[in-house]
Amino acid sequence: MAYTSTHTFVNLPVKDLNRTKEFFSSIGFEFNPQFSDEKAACLVINDNTFVQLLTESYFQTFISKPVADVASAAAGIIALSADSREQVDELADKALAAGGKQSKEPADHGFMYVRSFEDLDGHLWEIAFFDPSAYSQA
Repeated sequence: MAYTSTHTFVNLPVKDLNRTKEFFSSIGFEFNPQFSDEKAACLVINDNTFVQLLTESYFQTFISKPVADVASAAAGIIALSADSREQVDELADKALAAGGKQSKEPADHGFMYVRSFEDLDGHLWEIAFFDPSAYSQA
């Protein structure tokens, strides 16, 4: 039987937790206070998906390797879906206005529209709208 998970938890190190919380709040994300404190903030993606934003020193307690410098090297991309092209633009524009950086030009594949940005620590994020009806015609 194939493995399936009911919940997803992504953990990311951050340099300034309060500044990071302000950044994601300004984009429109909420935090679960039950799993947030001075060392961590639980960013809610949906009912079953969360990103734990951990201070670098706290993140280090979970690993035996050094914390990656994502400001100069990519360690992964967190890709999230949007309900429309307009929502993609809205979220990406809010991220840029809050201090994020565009990581690459918007991509329009006809069936999928994607905007990418770096958060304040350099983690890569993508917001994408996928149109299944356009995909079947591609």
